[in-house]
Amino acid sequence: MSRTVRICAAALLLALLAPRPSAASARGPDVRYDVLLLPDDGIARVTIDLEGEGLPNALRLRIDPLRHMNFTGDGETEMEKGRLVWTVPPSGGKLRYDVKIDHDRNGPGKDAAITDTWALFRGEDLVPSMGVDTPEDVEATAKIAMHVPDGWSIVAPWKRLDGDTFEIEQAHRFFDRPTGWVLTGKLGVTREKIAGVRLAIANPWGHDLHRFDILALLRWTLDDLVDVFPEDHPKSFVIVGAADPMWRGGLSGPNSLYLHADRPLIQRDGTSPILHELVHSFMHARAGDDGDWIVEGIAEYYSLALLRRSRTISKRRYERSLGKLRDKSEDVEDVLVERADAAIAARGAIILAELDEKIREATDGRKNLDDVTRVLQEERVPVTTKRFREIATEVSGLDLRSFFDERLGR
Repeated sequence: MSRTVRICAAALLLALLAPRPSAASARGPDVRYDVLLLPDDGIARVTIDLEGEGLPNALRLRIDPLRHMNFTGDGETEMEKGRLVWTVPPSGGKLRYDVKIDHDRNGPGKDAAITDTWALFRGEDLVPSMGVDTPEDVEATAKIAMHVPDGWSIVAPWKRLDGDTFEIEQAHRFFDRPTGWVLTGKLGVTREKIAGVRLAIANPWGHDLHRFDILALLRWTLDDLVDVFPEDHPKSFVIVGAADPMWRGGLSGPNSLYLHADRPLIQRDGTSPILHELVHSFMHARAGDDGDWIVEGIAEYYSLALLRRSRTISKRRYERSLGKLRDKSEDVEDVLVERADAAIAARGAIILAELDEKIREATDGRKNLDDVTRVLQEERVPVTTKRFREIATEVSGLDLRSFFDERLGR
């Protein structure tokens, strides 16, 4: 074979092996979200701007009528079965509406608030979940521009492009929209890179979130969390917090979490609220009909186990903490409920700790609960008790019917 033929053959082979852009990505529309914060009015004024190829026929926004209002747009807008339906003109167009920022959570406190010096909310508050009517799947290119008062900073779980404009990229969505926790205002911000994860920890001025205490705890524990989920963990992560009037708890979000400034990093029972929410964010699991005990139990178990693995607490302290979780969950009669409370999460953590020990014994330490949770993370489907039992059986190689029947009461 001549040198010229060999070169041509090699070039052809490379061309065949090279990744090809999908037809969907080539036809995708450009989506721009413009958000104007108006603290005096307590609202955000949102514009969704669509242009380019492969435009959807319509967007169906699942709105909260108490928060999302004053809809106007190019093309037609109408309410249909509790959703705002925007029929997109063939050449593209804009949809405009207002969002009331302040929102009371069940129990005392807010899970979104705006003041004259700061605002804290989720991207989902600005752009609610939606159905997208398209002839076929398309891959959108999405950006968001945040227009905030002069002197305000922005901390958000999105890639900054220029100034106050960010890229919205979600690998598992065709039509990307902003999600995750956002804090903007006059802020204190601490940035660090730990275990390959770029962290931003932020709070409004005057709200003491103990950013360096959080940083220290994560320097001890984040390596072990990344080891649990080595393939698909966030490469950047935002932690935001504030004092009253915000809700006195912790809440996870995509690549982000919220923690009230007064919450302890480690509770008296030995579990960690911030690690609990980090596990939720890293695992990004959703519960099926009877799977919430698993999702919450995993977060509660690892919030304790990560402290033990990192030697933040001793083995003796770890075992005492498990005893406290047993006491906390002693009145639980049924974990197979739609919504797991704190007692059910504690019972779930105990079941998972026992399962972890059983898997380690059966495999001579080669496998453990980490191998089960990784499968749940990779599958990206709602977690059910049935599927969890199947995965645990496959990982351990054991017949676990009696183990689960005894502990689940079914």
